[in-house]
Amino acid sequence: MHCPFCNTPESRVVDTRISEDGYSIRRRRLCENCERRFSTNEIVQLCVVKRDGNLQSFKKAKILNGIAKAAQGRQIDSQDLKKIADEVEDKVRSQGLSQIDSYEIGHAVLEPLRKIDEIAYLRYASVYKGFKSLDDYIKEIKKLTNLKHKTPNK
Repeated sequence: MHCPFCNTPESRVVDTRISEDGYSIRRRRLCENCERRFSTNEIVQLCVVKRDGNLQSFKKAKILNGIAKAAQGRQIDSQDLKKIADEVEDKVRSQGLSQIDSYEIGHAVLEPLRKIDEIAYLRYASVYKGFKSLDDYIKEIKKLTNLKHKTPNK
């Protein structure tokens, strides 16, 4: 790490702290040359492999945006949507991988979204699963109906 003051490459770590979310580390460093202190942040880089094979960095905001679009016009608390995005991020990061398929992220969204609102779930699933016809919607609605009959209401 180069010192931001004198550009010397030699510095040593004098303090390390893990962030509240547990996904980054803040380090205080001391320059060996000018003896000034500076901070660095290390973040674990997680990449998403898109359907076309391209890589993008993981962004929880993109998950939240997709869920919000599916929930548009529905009576869903924004905190519930944020909770889903948080759960998905935790699930994805807990796998300890440096890359994850976008398919797995979409799959992780479906179940918690279904529990909150079936219409938002259906909208999200139509994009995630790439519905091509009305038959795709009908099949998904039948799955939802079967799940509803199998799972007792709380």
